[in-house]
Parts: sequence; C-alpha cells; structure tokens
Amino acid sequence: MPRSPRDEEFSVFVRARRVELLRSACLLTAGDTHRAEDLVQTALARLYVAWPRVRRSGTQAAYAWRIIVNAHLDEVRQPRWRRERYVPDPPDGAGPPPPGDLPGGLDGGQIRTALAALPPRMRAAIVLRHWLDLSVEETASLLNCSEGTVKSQTAKALARLRELLTADGAGLTTERSH
Repeated sequence: MPRSPRDEEFSVFVRARRVELLRSACLLTAGDTHRAEDLVQTALARLYVAWPRVRRSGTQAAYAWRIIVNAHLDEVRQPRWRRERYVPDPPDGAGPPPPGDLPGGLDGGQIRTALAALPPRMRAAIVLRHWLDLSVEETASLLNCSEGTVKSQTAKALARLRELLTADGAGLTTERSH
C-alpha cells in the first residue's frame, strides 16, 4: 500500500528528530530511558494525529516538546500506582559507565542522580534551558508559565545541582545568565 504524503512528511520528521527528542526526554526523566522512550512515543502518536494542523505552522518540534513536557508532568502528578514495579537493583546490569569528560570530572550518572533529586518542573526548566538551549521565552511557553517563573526555577535548580554535585566531591562550574 503506497504511503500518503502526510505519512512521508511525518516519517521524515521522525527520522530527523527522534534521537534528539529521546536524548532530551532522557534528561527530563533523570536518566530513565524506558520512561523517556514512552514519553517520546506518546508525543509522536499525538503529533501524528495533529500533523495536518501542525505541519502548516512549522512548529512541529516545539509541538512535540510541549507534548513531552506535559506528558512528563502529568505522569509525575499521578498517584504512584503503576502496573510496573520498580526494584532497587535491576536483574542484569551493564556495568559502570566509562569515565566522562564533563567539567569537574563528573560523569553522566552523577548528573542524572542530581537531576533526579530536583522536582519535575525544576528539572524540566533545566533541561529545556541548558540541554536544549531554549530561550526563557520558549521555555516559558513550553512549561505554560511566566518568564519570571522560568528564571527563578532555573536559578533554584542550578543552586541545588551545585549543592548536590559539590557534596559528591565534584563541582559544577558552567553557568548561563539569560
């Protein structure tokens, strides 16, 4: 069965943006790749439904991000009842990650642990501002809050991350001031 032009356009978008969306969603979920994949899948399914309207506006990536952020916030607000059961130790481990070249000798595990300690909206503000490099205005639009809220949440989150990462014997030295 031949594919429609809509399906082709959507497939091109998914091939171009899926990895980027997944990496960012992984940070949003503090390294939980399974939840990140679920968020991206949810976003792509909802985006496909809205594709005829969204593709004309040229804001497909922003729309996808809005869905991911909203789905993540909705998930963390839900009661903790889930079909899946979390266990402290997974049955099979991949072993320790290789040492990274992040500032202060930090590795991805330390950063994900520190991100996990942040409240969801603070984590979202940090990921959107510092990982995706979005402006204050774009972040406020995605989080559906004021620019002042984005600034204060980002500042508080950076201070908390510094505190957490310094407590582990490492320091977070880079900062943006927008």
